Amino acid sequence: MIFLLAIVFWLTITGANYPSEMLAKGLFWLQDRFTDFFIWLDTPAWVHGVLIMGIYRTLAWVVSVMLPPMAIFFPLFTLLEDLGYLPRVAFNLDNFFKKSCACGKQALTMCMGFGCNAAGIIGCRIIDSPRERLIAIVTNNFVPCNGRFPILIAIISMFFAGFLDGPLKSIILALILTGVIVLGVIMTLIVSKLLSNTILKGIPSNFTLELPPYRKPQIGKIIVRSIFDRTLFVLGRAVAVAAPAGLIIWIMANIYIGNSSILTHSANFLDPFAKLIGLDGYILMAFILGFPANEIVIPIIIMSYMATGSLLELDSLVHLKDLLISNGWTWLTAVCVMLFSLMHWPCATTCLTIRKETQSLKWTAISFLVPTIIGIVVCFLVASTVRLVGLI
Repeated sequence: MIFLLAIVFWLTITGANYPSEMLAKGLFWLQDRFTDFFIWLDTPAWVHGVLIMGIYRTLAWVVSVMLPPMAIFFPLFTLLEDLGYLPRVAFNLDNFFKKSCACGKQALTMCMGFGCNAAGIIGCRIIDSPRERLIAIVTNNFVPCNGRFPILIAIISMFFAGFLDGPLKSIILALILTGVIVLGVIMTLIVSKLLSNTILKGIPSNFTLELPPYRKPQIGKIIVRSIFDRTLFVLGRAVAVAAPAGLIIWIMANIYIGNSSILTHSANFLDPFAKLIGLDGYILMAFILGFPANEIVIPIIIMSYMATGSLLELDSLVHLKDLLISNGWTWLTAVCVMLFSLMHWPCATTCLTIRKETQSLKWTAISFLVPTIIGIVVCFLVASTVRLVGLI
């Protein structure tokens, strides 16, 4: 099962590299043409800043970074679903969930969370026990959704597989990403056990495990469901959120209080706490502003750094890595960003879905706080240990 997961990630990463780079170059070439057009029109600098440097640049990054991986991952995942493989995942993980005093069906809701955590929360309806359903809802966020995949893939590519070339690079990248996903599953099991022994005590229920025969996939159905129902829907949601977020970031970067912008003031305020957990103020602020959708965290980090004076065309991951390193990133920062991305609060859509499914503000708050607190604690322990040992 883990090997199959690694193959899916390898195909996604290998297939997405070139289209992503081509999309980025094309979209940023268009940005330059728009800039020329605005100069020709003699429009005020702030109009160009808002529309091009704020909104368009954020949208360009969201589309170029998200679309290729999703266009490959969703059809592959839908293929496994249509093939009848997901019940086998539940079969493989049932014993582990039983030991965590949870329901084996939680494995299916966890798989649904790969596409979108909100879909995973809705999928928790298949669990009959109210106690086990709540455990599945609270822990669903430990599985990275499609919005967090681009963050993980980009960081692994730049900091942990960038020194390799050729096929070996994509294989190592896929293996590291699989390791991150497995860590998310382990955290799901640990937190499920923790909840079962504290606020959600109870005996795990039994259910009949059915293994349907493998079915011949319906290719037409897979294409329609994966491209139209999932890829375009999720991309549309990300674009709708990214446009206003880009506008807000540009405004924050260009309105000054004293000698510093609102963006710099906000980042400086968050910086002491962010440093404790291996991040910096700009990264933490990007996660906070990315609450509407995880897809926009990387574009916000890029815009925040570029607003401080580092202006360059980011048409490849090499340029992005240069930008991050010039703003103080190390391998520890990269690790902590990956861990915090894996374990932090659910996005706004997921929170609204939890509220609707549980009909409770209390459980919505718990579902928000549990991954957040665990993410902060894990990042703090990792950062403190690395600094104490003197590895950085």
